[in-house]
Amino acid sequence: MLKVGIVGGTGYTGVELLRILSQHPEVSIHAITSRNEAGLPVADLFPSLRGRVLLAFSDPATASLDKCDVVFFATPNGIAMHQARSLLEGGVRIIDLAADFRIKDIAVWEKWYGMTHACPDLVAEAVYGLPEINREKIKHARLIANPGCYPTAVQLGFFPLIEAGIVDLDHLVADAKSGVSGAGRKAEVHTLFSEATDNFKAYGVPGHRHLPEIRQGLSQVAGKPIGLTFVPHLTPMIRGIHATLYAQLTAGADLQALYETRYADEPFVDVLPPGAHPETRSVRGSNLCRIAIHRPQGGDTAVILSVTDNLVKGAAGQAVQNMNLMFGLPETLAIDQVPLLP
Repeated sequence: MLKVGIVGGTGYTGVELLRILSQHPEVSIHAITSRNEAGLPVADLFPSLRGRVLLAFSDPATASLDKCDVVFFATPNGIAMHQARSLLEGGVRIIDLAADFRIKDIAVWEKWYGMTHACPDLVAEAVYGLPEINREKIKHARLIANPGCYPTAVQLGFFPLIEAGIVDLDHLVADAKSGVSGAGRKAEVHTLFSEATDNFKAYGVPGHRHLPEIRQGLSQVAGKPIGLTFVPHLTPMIRGIHATLYAQLTAGADLQALYETRYADEPFVDVLPPGAHPETRSVRGSNLCRIAIHRPQGGDTAVILSVTDNLVKGAAGQAVQNMNLMFGLPETLAIDQVPLLP
């Protein structure tokens, strides 16, 4: 049994990790930390976990995380980088669900996240945890940078086109929408019910923190810098990412066959039949990314629709997928749930 620790177990990502890991047959949850809730039984804060998680939250300063095989950081940006080195030196593997290790260019990271990086040498070592592109590297990693929710949906949608070399790489467009849980569990005015419901808006148009992450991933696949316009939107739903992706074709290809072939062996990427329009509720509570391919009026614009659950494939589910790969377990173990409907 793997001994697992979770740092920051009180947010939406943390409780999603607990939901998944509590059902994992090869996992024993050893510690769940929270400064504010130390001593409180987990099930008192999250009644959905009653009978499933019997632990209480522990203070990060006293939690025996060094006794774990793997520690998940479900914390705000800037936390994991201060604790990673000592855990790694003690033989503990780390999966960071925040952004501390995602961006390889330290100057770019510091610009977008507004802080000095505490361990730039570990950034160079960290493996970007998108299994569909880095599966073999993940298997041998001791430090995983779990991808962001928007970047997961956008990159999976664009990869086949870029790998095939059939699109204009200078003018890619990602128009993406997220449910309010993507903003986290902290109290903020814009996510209050009266503010977010019955409303729809774009945000971060001049620049969003996920932009350099997406550009980095797509550029690595392309073998050259790419041009991307990324516009996120907040939608009045709890879970879900819907990315509508646009690319100008530079060569002819059977796009449907291209995607079906690329993702034929991927357990969590579902390429839908021609003409389909995936819905966010079709992946709710699951680790799936569902993709549909369109070429409106047979023109030279490819329109790719990509949907995920931002808390599962966009966060906790993908983190567990990475853990399974790191420890030689079946990749789909504990994360092959059927989506919830309605």
